[in-house]
Amino acid sequence: MNRNFTEKLKEWNNAQVRKPLIIRGMRQTGKTWCVRDFAQNFYKNAFLEINFEFSRQWHSVFERDLDPVRICDELELMSGIPLKGGKTLLFFDEIQLCPKALAALRFFYERLPNVPVIAAGSLLDFALDEIQFPVGRVTFAELYPMSFAEYIAASGNEFLAAVLNNQPKSLSEAVHAKLLEELRLYSIIGGLPECVKTRFEGGSLLDVRSIQNDLIVAFEQDFSKYPKQMDAAILRDVWRNAYVSVGRQISYASLSREHTGVTNKKAIDLLEKARLVKLSRAVASATLPFDFNTTLRIKPFAGDIGLYQAMSGRPADEVLREKDLLNTYNGALAEQFVAQELMSLLGGSEPHWWKRDTKNAQAEVDFIVSLDGRVQPIEVKSGAAGRLKSLHQLLKESPSVNDAIVLSSAQFGEMPEQRLRFIPIYFAGAIGINR
Repeated sequence: MNRNFTEKLKEWNNAQVRKPLIIRGMRQTGKTWCVRDFAQNFYKNAFLEINFEFSRQWHSVFERDLDPVRICDELELMSGIPLKGGKTLLFFDEIQLCPKALAALRFFYERLPNVPVIAAGSLLDFALDEIQFPVGRVTFAELYPMSFAEYIAASGNEFLAAVLNNQPKSLSEAVHAKLLEELRLYSIIGGLPECVKTRFEGGSLLDVRSIQNDLIVAFEQDFSKYPKQMDAAILRDVWRNAYVSVGRQISYASLSREHTGVTNKKAIDLLEKARLVKLSRAVASATLPFDFNTTLRIKPFAGDIGLYQAMSGRPADEVLREKDLLNTYNGALAEQFVAQELMSLLGGSEPHWWKRDTKNAQAEVDFIVSLDGRVQPIEVKSGAAGRLKSLHQLLKESPSVNDAIVLSSAQFGEMPEQRLRFIPIYFAGAIGINR
């Protein structure tokens, strides 16, 4: 299983100024696996993994002080593995369980910059909220569920993987149909590595759904680990309602009628920190820096498209029978896929949407992102083009925008005079290729 995140790890490792790396991401996205795989391939197993959940003995090393020289001396004595020469990768896993180890990371950069250090954990943002890192002492990276391209690569279909990575300017109808078929399957399986591995090792879609249901239970059990001021029942209610509302404009108050808008906002902010939910916020203009719309409406998206499907309760065979994925859940499934691909592509930046309210009309474009320093509007449409009135309005008001992209289940196409490009939806994670 190859992950694009390995390239980020290589860039970090080869940087002239290498700071301790903190990997954030939703639980079960493969953070530990990625670091172990990287160590095996680039450090020839010169690797010390400290897991603060499996063994309490490591916690005592950080009790005395946060001096990295002393810490490494003790870790070397306890493990028998040399660290200070800079040839061994030091990995702190589940570091949120040892806040003092998390706090010590800043001093590794100051006192032992030659020691490569990576930290990861579950619900890491809650622990980070309690610690003040001086600017420039650590590096952050985000790991998302496997993208559609990573999923196809894991399937072993080298031809389709090459198509997705290179994005040719045209495709045969047979290849186009095959990619749409694989996209339907991906929308059910999702990008969590355990689900992908189960499917490609011979497991059925029912096996995958069983894993997803178990993960949903585990995520809900984690609610007791969230900050104490939020009741687990409220978090569960808001989480499930957020998934019902994927891709829709909603207010915080409408997330759950059982609670106030203020309570709902607190709950969904916590869910977003856990990466179970991603909120997309509106921008008022198509210029950088984005000017956020002052309305209190948001669009929620799920942490993983497979979990979204599992929580919907809809049988997988019904989704497979859908003629056009973009019609599923009134287009919400397609928007979820695009949002997830964009998050992976942007590496942590939030995909926004464009909204314009005037006296007589409203206009809305599904996504607007900053890509290589330029503004890229993106509309998700069923069929070929559909109605693009809002997209035309955005382009009319924004002459500096080069073009807009329409993602659909149709083939490639262009309307240069209207500044429109039509791209098959399965290329959502590669919209910057072959401009």
